[in-house]
Amino acid sequence: MAKRIAFQGELGAYSHQACVETRPDFDPLPCETFDDALEAVRSGAADLGMIAVENSTYGRVQDVYHLLPESGLHIIDETFVRVHVNLLGVPGATLNDIKVAHGHPVILPQCGGFLSQNKIKGERSSDNARAARDVADWGDKSQAALASELAAKLYGLEVIAPQIEDHKLNTTRFLVMSREADHSRRSDKMVTAFMFRVRNIPAALYKAMGGFATNGVNMTKLESYMVDGVFTATQFYADIEGHPDDANVKLALDELGYFTEMLEIIGVYPADPRRS
Repeated sequence: MAKRIAFQGELGAYSHQACVETRPDFDPLPCETFDDALEAVRSGAADLGMIAVENSTYGRVQDVYHLLPESGLHIIDETFVRVHVNLLGVPGATLNDIKVAHGHPVILPQCGGFLSQNKIKGERSSDNARAARDVADWGDKSQAALASELAAKLYGLEVIAPQIEDHKLNTTRFLVMSREADHSRRSDKMVTAFMFRVRNIPAALYKAMGGFATNGVNMTKLESYMVDGVFTATQFYADIEGHPDDANVKLALDELGYFTEMLEIIGVYPADPRRS
């Protein structure tokens, strides 16, 4: 029986594309929400989860970094997918026919210049692949979807205008989630992800961050959250370059421990070469 990988969206979504590109031996399992995708992994309905976390044009994917700490899962890999936004229409439609383009709220700003230039109205859809399916079902030449070539193939649409994204390096970063942690050193360049909560003492965050600077550890991400809706309780998510067994990383984490009341590593994984 083939293993399954869960993702948010419908078949043909960019998350589905990420699954096909990086885990081609897994059967894709579409889920309505990110929480549903994470729950599929937790419950055993899927072996892995492919979760979008940030886009080079749009920025971070809202709410995902809030879900990760509560998921009980582990980050075991990352992948970067080049996002080509295509204008898809029903067979026979031309660019002049298109009046409305449907896409997820994240995708609309990524091709805003093209839509404005061609006087096409952008309409929100719950998912880009769902937009493609809807356009195929409607059979209306004036309606188009903003989606992948994979979606075009799945739903019998034509690519009316390819690669219409405003920024030609448009890329989305995905995290691969698993029930089991894997802290093995699988590459020369590793990333360590962790959650921490600073103690309620003056300059605690400043002191906690000092250990990474003095030990030469590069921190590539730092996200903050309120805990239980209380303004005075703050939790942080961080990514650093290196492995917990590296001498400088170990020293930095030890120093961090002095100023935190909670510290939990939630992922150790190879750095994708496309990071740079």
